[in-house]
Amino acid sequence: MIDLHSHLLPGIDDGATDLQDALRLARHAVSSGITHMVMTPHIHPGRYENDIHSINAAHDQLRSALESNAVELHTAVAAEVRVSVEMIAMISQSLIPFLGELDGYKIILLEFPHSHVLPGTDKLISLLLKQGIRPMIAHPERNKDVIRDLNKIRPFVDMGCLLQVTAGSVAGNFGEPAQERAEQILSMGWAHVLASDAHNDYRLPELNAGREAAAAIVGEEASWQLVRDNPWAIVGQRFTAG
Repeated sequence: MIDLHSHLLPGIDDGATDLQDALRLARHAVSSGITHMVMTPHIHPGRYENDIHSINAAHDQLRSALESNAVELHTAVAAEVRVSVEMIAMISQSLIPFLGELDGYKIILLEFPHSHVLPGTDKLISLLLKQGIRPMIAHPERNKDVIRDLNKIRPFVDMGCLLQVTAGSVAGNFGEPAQERAEQILSMGWAHVLASDAHNDYRLPELNAGREAAAAIVGEEASWQLVRDNPWAIVGQRFTAG
């Protein structure tokens, strides 16, 4: 399985605290059936001041440790980018790493505030699309506005955004409201990818429980597409190039 959203890079956001922590989580990912992971630390101006340089440096450290400890996990990097004015300048300066490409668009993992959908987000996304950048919205089922009203996410689907649902939400790990919204997003055919959003021992890099729960809604074949085929279409070239 391929996990497009995780926070295993050590010490640069609210994920793995250090290298040993990251290695333990990586080993768990492998044991749970994950073969490829994209590390997506937060880029959140004013809170997590990461950019492509800090992310690449942390990834180099982790990749070296994975190799020396014989952990058979293939890794790449992107970022979970909080909606902000600053992100436009960072994109223009090539400071934000993208997930990959799909249908001629660069794919960016975009995070809304957890409490609401920020006014003007549609205008920001329209600007990104005009620049050939398609957002994949991270864990919409956990956004409080979307929990109150599923239709809060519909305009972004209509614009062409992809949705990344947390596997743990489908499995019930984030409570009944998030689970209900995740199930609805799946049943509507809006979910493009299931990912772990792994951070720590309480939010582990696991996909299969969510995939199995999704299979009851979308079917076995479609559930595998969410954790294998669809993510690979976005990032596969990054793992096979060269």
